[in-house]
Amino acid sequence: MSRVDFYHLQSQTLENVLPKLLRVEFLNALLWTYNDQSFLPHGSKKDGNAELQPIWLTSGTDNPNMASLLFLVDGAAADNGELEKFSRVFNIFDGNSPDALQQARAFWKNLKSGGNECFYWQQDANGRWKQA
Repeated sequence: MSRVDFYHLQSQTLENVLPKLLRVEFLNALLWTYNDQSFLPHGSKKDGNAELQPIWLTSGTDNPNMASLLFLVDGAAADNGELEKFSRVFNIFDGNSPDALQQARAFWKNLKSGGNECFYWQQDANGRWKQA
């Protein structure tokens, strides 16, 4: 069983909450150039050496670097067996999209029925996260 936290975006878009998490290679390039004062070591299939990468960018649930955290965005989901590879999972969804809301609800129900611990977080009027 995994802990799964659902983050319901209401007042901000995913692009504002996370630094432009749109595509794997876009994020890969962004992490190299986002801030001159900091660096997040990372890689993707294109870079190789997965076992040496603290952050592995992928469009699937492969876990070649044995990460303990998984972030799911843009409607991505995983089955209970895949989630067991991670100690904690973060599902970030756009609450302004009816489709994204429906997908998140279905994913929540599936995870709960599989015995996972699910937690729901919502933004307040100031954009701060509150557990609901």
